[in-house]
Amino acid sequence: MSTNQLKRLLIGSPLRTKQLSHEKLPKWKALAVFSSDALSSVAYATEEILLVLALIGTGAFAYSLPISLIILFLLLIITISYRQIIFTFPSGGGAYLVAKEHLNINYSLIAGAALMIDYILTVAVSVTSGVAAITSAFPFFIPWKVLLSVLLVVILMVLNLRGIRESATVFAYPTYLFIGSVLLMILFGGYQLWHDGWHGYPQTAIHHGNSLIGSGAILLLFLRAFASGCSAMTGVEAISNGVPAFRSPSAKNAAKTMIWMSVILATMFFGITILAYGYGITPKEHETVVSQIVEHIFGRGILYYFIQIVTMLILFLAANTSFAGFPQLTSIIAKDGFLPRNLTARGDRLVFSNGIILLSVLAIILIIAFHGDSHALIPLYAVGVFLSFTIAQAGMVKSFIQEKGNKWLSRTMVNGIGTLFTGIVTIVTIVAKFTEGAWMVTLAIPIVVLIFYRIKDHYNDVSNELRLEQPIQISEMTSKVIIPISGVSKVVAQSVSYAKSISDDVVAVTVAFDDEQASRMREKWNSRIPNVPLVILRSPYRTLIPPLMKYIDNLEKSSENMFITILIPQFIVRKWWHTLLHNQTAVVLRTVLLHKKNVVVATIPFHLRH
Repeated sequence: MSTNQLKRLLIGSPLRTKQLSHEKLPKWKALAVFSSDALSSVAYATEEILLVLALIGTGAFAYSLPISLIILFLLLIITISYRQIIFTFPSGGGAYLVAKEHLNINYSLIAGAALMIDYILTVAVSVTSGVAAITSAFPFFIPWKVLLSVLLVVILMVLNLRGIRESATVFAYPTYLFIGSVLLMILFGGYQLWHDGWHGYPQTAIHHGNSLIGSGAILLLFLRAFASGCSAMTGVEAISNGVPAFRSPSAKNAAKTMIWMSVILATMFFGITILAYGYGITPKEHETVVSQIVEHIFGRGILYYFIQIVTMLILFLAANTSFAGFPQLTSIIAKDGFLPRNLTARGDRLVFSNGIILLSVLAIILIIAFHGDSHALIPLYAVGVFLSFTIAQAGMVKSFIQEKGNKWLSRTMVNGIGTLFTGIVTIVTIVAKFTEGAWMVTLAIPIVVLIFYRIKDHYNDVSNELRLEQPIQISEMTSKVIIPISGVSKVVAQSVSYAKSISDDVVAVTVAFDDEQASRMREKWNSRIPNVPLVILRSPYRTLIPPLMKYIDNLEKSSENMFITILIPQFIVRKWWHTLLHNQTAVVLRTVLLHKKNVVVATIPFHLRH
């Protein structure tokens, strides 16, 4: 096998990548591909509830069970609502597109901003949670958790830039291993608790009234625990966005997969919550709740390390889903003119390279800013998720009311109830977790929307200024060519030859620091290139750019109906590191001149042989 054949086999050719992007998936593979984000959240959702309840006392840990049941009821509502979105938008119904079609551009941009922030947080939270699973098993990695998290994001970025698309079969292995491991843990743990009895917690009273924690503060903490647990539902909308990837009938298969995903998610989330309460698990700084549960059931043997590694893998794959969703979303928003247009460009591997790089950089900034702590990042998580849930379902309600199609009333009620509940959860999340970091997302979403509008205004202004609506008479203008030089060489001679071919008015300009240097330059120029005038500018302060700019400014003011062309000679070295051995005056001069309105800047390259 040749090297090129091996390379294509390992990383996939652009053609193969394009073919994979249109591959239709059976339900069991689609479940693995689109559910990894949602299912992986059970690795940290229960822990987030317990972390908040711990502020009240161990006696409050019993409330983790009813809080979990409320979250499961909300999951049921969202599942039913998004099944309707699947059938209504079989081509993929992201919140941005739903709002754009059925609400208005303002709501779609809010949804787009929320989804973008959600994708960035998905990468940061999933990667840091995966690293937490590893550091729980191997504590000697704890000092390196930020570096490990950043390294994993860079690996994901490089793999996606190379055009590697996870095959559905490979994707399925860690997903189903994770599902099997958690269900096995729940089964054995449930049997142990039934056989040996519940360990429970040392009971402490929950104080009210005039104590340090008043009843109002306790209510706020319960709401915060609920909002933290709602992180278990992040990613449940992924199936509705990927309906076209399912085999025919795609909508029907996607809807069934949505149900299976929700059932598995509910079973694992509630099972972990029961086991945590049954074993009396208390959150620890450097060990996850899942790690403690597995150790209680199986001890620190092979199975323990296997489950921790599988947990890390599923979280790693969950982060990778954002590398497909974020670039796709930003490309759609960019096509509408609300983001830079270079986000719509595909690289040579048929991927949105700029979107992938942007996502990676923002996720790395978050990881570093929050010191690789997933518990500090998760409070930022649910606001954008539930805001996009609410907007998408509100769009569906308006669609059903306007179209009044088959069963429109029952469908309106389903999505109406979903809108109401997810809207309430959004408000609860903002209020309960405001001081924990939700204020950042609450502030960031309108700022991002404002940026959208500023970008759109810029494109509109440029379009209006460049629009040519009527035929115009092209006027004839003369051209003057100025060649900035630092010496007399083959590079300059080539530039002079080119300048004489486009204009009869050519002048060379140089800067001299003293009379002796000026005299030498004049003598050498007259002996080598006598048929082109040379202007020598004096610079007593030994600066190059200011005298040139002043000369060009004066010439520009005195010249009417004339193009001024600055022709910059520049030799090109053969090896990149040779560039470090030469000054970059030509580059600086070209950068400065590009900001002048009536000056044309061109570079004449001279390629060196050595």
